[in-house]
Amino acid sequence: MREKVVLAYSGGLDTSIIIPWLKENYDYDVIAMVGDVGQGDDIEAVVKKAYATGASNVLVEDLREEFLTGYVFPALKAGAVYEHKYLLGTSLARPVIAKHQVEVALREGATAVAHGCTGKGNDQVRFEMAYQALAPELKVIAPWREWSLKSREDCLDYAEQHGIPVEASRQKIHSRDRNLWHVSHEGGELEDAANPPLPRTWQWTRSPQEAPDQEEQVKIGFAQGVPVAVNDGVIDPVSLVEMLNEIGARNAIGRVDLVENRFVGIKSRGCYETPGGTLLMNAHRELEALCLERDVVHFKQHIGLKYAELAYFGLWFTPLREALDAFVETTQRDMTGTVTLSLYKGNVSVVSRYSDYSLYRTDLSSFTMGDGYDQKDAAGFIRILGLPSRSRARAHMEVAR
Repeated sequence: MREKVVLAYSGGLDTSIIIPWLKENYDYDVIAMVGDVGQGDDIEAVVKKAYATGASNVLVEDLREEFLTGYVFPALKAGAVYEHKYLLGTSLARPVIAKHQVEVALREGATAVAHGCTGKGNDQVRFEMAYQALAPELKVIAPWREWSLKSREDCLDYAEQHGIPVEASRQKIHSRDRNLWHVSHEGGELEDAANPPLPRTWQWTRSPQEAPDQEEQVKIGFAQGVPVAVNDGVIDPVSLVEMLNEIGARNAIGRVDLVENRFVGIKSRGCYETPGGTLLMNAHRELEALCLERDVVHFKQHIGLKYAELAYFGLWFTPLREALDAFVETTQRDMTGTVTLSLYKGNVSVVSRYSDYSLYRTDLSSFTMGDGYDQKDAAGFIRILGLPSRSRARAHMEVAR
């Protein structure tokens, strides 16, 4: 019986040519695993294409809800943003796809797994770190590190020679990744960091010039840090994110143009559209400002940075990420409430914040004197706080004499 390899298959340019390439270069039956994370593809067409290009079997895994609840929402609760801007849409999708790819391989008796990531990018690390953590006995085949193809143009030539239909072309050369959380764009005019994105590069969000001329308000409800409601309607995670994506996109929310530092040491430039995620991140941050104690807020900023780095670097299935999750969960116990945002031509502002667990007290914050805070107490507090400064100043004065 021939050995089997499970390919993480999207039907894009790279994975479309990998199936025939694997059959030409390895004596394997190729199982194509399609992980549906909300990329919006015609899944039936993707399956048909995989069979047409030589797959012995095609398996579709619906990962949309697990992607959100097991990966996106934990990152949201952690406040994970990479290099100030990137909300980790691709970074968070790769581990859930790789996890199910490994499960398929073990279930189908495969001895190898394969992916279409290049040898320059982060995704190869994300997939392969997951493989090593979950099933280190599986062989890993990474065609981009083996074949003689050097560019997307070479891949297009290979596809033409093998009669493989692909959506990419020499005029439409962007590399894109889409899921429920975002859509990313690389290549084409974006390879020169001095070039602005072309208007047609953006696929999801309206430009500010095209957005409505009046504001739109949206109310987001959270339960222990997890988004559960939009405009007072409690809905499932997938529908919630889809609704916020639609609201954010029509109001020009969520565009990012970023020069980022890849894990492999290369600077790259990408454009990202994360409309619903931008709304959720803003709302969650405002709820935490209302409900989290000061030292926790400040320390949690460090956690968010590290969490983003782990996700971006492909270190999801690690003890450190699990430990950070445990910390974050304790901070979210009281993160139940609502935040209303105002959206206008790419701008997001806060209309209101409410929580039964709010630590904000008007009797303390008001300029009006009340019984809850004796301002005379501040004198002793400041004297104690300033003791090291006074001691240092006196020491310098004595030396100067």
